[in-house]
Amino acid sequence: MKISWSAYDTFEANFRPLVVVELAEDTKDETKEWLTQKIVDKKKNGGAQLLVKPLMEHDKKLDGNKNIYLVGASNLRLLLGAESVGLVKECNDNTMRAFTYTTRKTFKDFAEDNHDFLTMAECQYIIKHELENLRAKDEKMIPGYPQAKLYPGKSIMRRLITNGILIQIFPLHDTEELKKLRHTWYGQWKFSYQPLNEIRCYFGETIAFYFAFLEYITFALIPMAIIGIPYYIFDWEDYDKYVLFAGFNLLWSTVILELWKRCCAVMAYRWGTLLMKRQFEEPRPGFHGVLGINPITGREEPVYSSFKRQLRIYLVSLPFVCLCLYLSLYIMMIYFDLEYWAQSYHEENQSELSSLLLYVPSIIYAVVIEVLNRIYRYAAEFLTSWENHRLESSYQNHLVLKVLVFNFLNCFASLFYIAFVMFDMKLLRQSLATLLITSQILNQCVEAILPYWLQKRRNKRVKKKVKALEIDADLSLLEQVNLEKGMDTYLGTFDDYLELFLQFGYVSLFSCVYPLAAVFAVLNNLTEMYSDALKMCRIFKRPFSEPIANIGVWQLAFQTMTVISVVTNCVLIGMSPQVNALFPDSKTDLILIVVLAEHLALALKFLMSFVIADKPRDIQIKLARLEFESLEALKQQQMKLAAESLKEEPTKAIN
Repeated sequence: MKISWSAYDTFEANFRPLVVVELAEDTKDETKEWLTQKIVDKKKNGGAQLLVKPLMEHDKKLDGNKNIYLVGASNLRLLLGAESVGLVKECNDNTMRAFTYTTRKTFKDFAEDNHDFLTMAECQYIIKHELENLRAKDEKMIPGYPQAKLYPGKSIMRRLITNGILIQIFPLHDTEELKKLRHTWYGQWKFSYQPLNEIRCYFGETIAFYFAFLEYITFALIPMAIIGIPYYIFDWEDYDKYVLFAGFNLLWSTVILELWKRCCAVMAYRWGTLLMKRQFEEPRPGFHGVLGINPITGREEPVYSSFKRQLRIYLVSLPFVCLCLYLSLYIMMIYFDLEYWAQSYHEENQSELSSLLLYVPSIIYAVVIEVLNRIYRYAAEFLTSWENHRLESSYQNHLVLKVLVFNFLNCFASLFYIAFVMFDMKLLRQSLATLLITSQILNQCVEAILPYWLQKRRNKRVKKKVKALEIDADLSLLEQVNLEKGMDTYLGTFDDYLELFLQFGYVSLFSCVYPLAAVFAVLNNLTEMYSDALKMCRIFKRPFSEPIANIGVWQLAFQTMTVISVVTNCVLIGMSPQVNALFPDSKTDLILIVVLAEHLALALKFLMSFVIADKPRDIQIKLARLEFESLEALKQQQMKLAAESLKEEPTKAIN
């Protein structure tokens, strides 16, 4: 198969592969020709006007390479693409502005021969955006596949994916830049800040914000850990002296999240995402329905009844979630039966073996919790997809809600039961310690150690196959593409944030009873930084950059946890013997005082949220100045148009 290179012959010598497109092995030649022509065709003809080359045109020794294509773009095309997606870059006057090609020389470090003005992650994001916006014009179907129907405005890439023609699209690693990043990130053991700017330039804002939040929450936990160590040592057998620690917990959990918003705004402004315009959100790839007209864009696209979606949510998804919650509570009661058996056995035997058996039920329950969480996650993803949400944001919100509700109940219900029903602080400390430590060990094994071992074995097999080839080709690029296409796909930061959310819950809710919770959280997060960095650089395919300005719905999730922690810590304070001693005769007065204290603490929390601005003062001024300049520019443009119309009026009167 030969591809017409006439559309970009002038750029072929400067071709830089950025994105890999892999088609199915049995893809028909006419489909390949049509797709590659769409990619290289001009924008006015409905193409993406990008560069594309096959990895190998004739290859029978390594299956699949003849269906792999490398996609790139000329520097001019990338600059125009940066303007179309609304990238924000730093100007020579140190302000951040949306990039436009006409004003390109006003931007810092710009030069016509400087191909590093846009980061590789930004270039790959632009190519992804252009490929996703390849839309059918007059085509009724994908050539060679009559069953794959097309209509005007339909995303071509999404149709190829849903019909199994397109296997995957992923961005290539820059091996030299990756080596530098690995060395500064985790290649040397030292206690220092992560290279967040370098991470952002290489992986994009989504990954950078996750690692920034991981680093921030780790440093925020250090005061809790410092206070917790001596508190734990000197009060080893006294479970009642936790009033002061609980009070500090109330203040700590509120302040750190409010300060995070400010840190987030500073980073987002520096990285240009705080000023990016939100584009009209396209339908998600899995959305389906009958063909109709979007009333906002006027485009033809699938339309699905909102009423049908609500029926699926409330008649199927909601009952299923409730059933899972009931199952979780039932398993929790089995755990308490095991605890009772273990304690009875220990009281009868009083041996070292019986002492060890006291921890067995908690360990088993911790493992069961992790297994249930992962099984439920798959069920929640299936149900949320079946609900057929049109927008990716709506899909994510419903998925996060389902997963958080189940994980919260599954992980914390037993602790609430022990604390507020059984009133057993000793068992609460034991259960919290076991759940926290066991979950951290399991997560490290499942998320880092096991995938790294499997990836090393996979890499050895691929290298042997590539070295066995006897062809005239760029073996380094061939080996790189084949190694990366076999890597696991990074599914996003969902699981990483969920792990931090549960950890934050253990610390903010019950660390006053087990002060070492913050210590173990800090130790886990320090190793998590290195293991997650290893995953991103060695185990997973490079993810596409996605410009974001914050951690999204997870900010709300963490804030909700702080509200619950206020209530929990106030009740724990009310249960302490010190406070109970103040009300020896009337428990009603104690309950009223606790409720009043809880309301005052919540009022203080919301007052602090209002007083601590989400954005620092200098960022607010810069944003206001940009808004003022935009209004002034619009006013000048309107005045210019008005002046031109006044000049034309006398001429019209004479005529």
